[in-house]
Amino acid sequence: MSRHIIEALGLSRITIENGKVVDVTEPQVEYCPLFDHHRGIKKLTKEAIAENIQFRIDDFGMCTPERQLRMKDFLSFGISEIMCTLLEKEEIDCVVMVLEGCGTIIVAEPELVQGIGGRVSGLVETSPIPELVPEIGEGNVLNPQTAEIDQIEGIKRAISLGYENIAVTVTLASDAEKINDLKREFPNINIYVFVVHTSKRTPEEARTLFDSCDVATGCSSKNMREIGYRESIRTVGQSIPIFAKTENGKRFLELRLEKIGGEKPKKDNPDLPHPLI
Repeated sequence: MSRHIIEALGLSRITIENGKVVDVTEPQVEYCPLFDHHRGIKKLTKEAIAENIQFRIDDFGMCTPERQLRMKDFLSFGISEIMCTLLEKEEIDCVVMVLEGCGTIIVAEPELVQGIGGRVSGLVETSPIPELVPEIGEGNVLNPQTAEIDQIEGIKRAISLGYENIAVTVTLASDAEKINDLKREFPNINIYVFVVHTSKRTPEEARTLFDSCDVATGCSSKNMREIGYRESIRTVGQSIPIFAKTENGKRFLELRLEKIGGEKPKKDNPDLPHPLI
């Protein structure tokens, strides 16, 4: 059986089996401006979430062998878009990220980064979809037989493949701490940390994640937003802020801004997720 669990749309946990949504938990966030603006969802409910996820499955094959993996860049500002730009400008060599059906993967093609990361976030658990492996490259999939998610081992694999400027997406504070150890172990390798999916992180987790990152997204996270607005050296976005912790992170944000023609005018009363958790 093909079985995948993602956290999305208000931190609801969605279970997908054999291309069908089989379970949706109650969302913990009622409103997300991204889904309002792009999909017209005014209130996140179990029914609206199930409908949106099934649309993704039917539209681009999420969690199925028909998954469309590549997508052109477009005028937007998110973590996958930033990393896509960094690959194009050769600021990084590869991205260690996660794909349903494959688990942790190493990607060096901008359109793959955009098509994978721009369409699905918050992958918690996944099972192998062998049809997707050839398009990624078997050596670029950490474990094709199990589709395990392990960003630390993914970084090690990227290093073994000869990459020296590595971006990695991270959600767990424990992973962020282990990456700090890797940086000491491999001082000649540049590892750039992009923290994603930060909603409902504890104050301690948010602290660890922010201190270890180059770039972090605020999502619906009360704690990450508090730290980011206080300590970020560059912040982009109002509804869903993206924070730069390091000078590298600041440069990364500004390279993306340069590509899309700068920031949009700030709103007096931007739409915000609620509640923040």
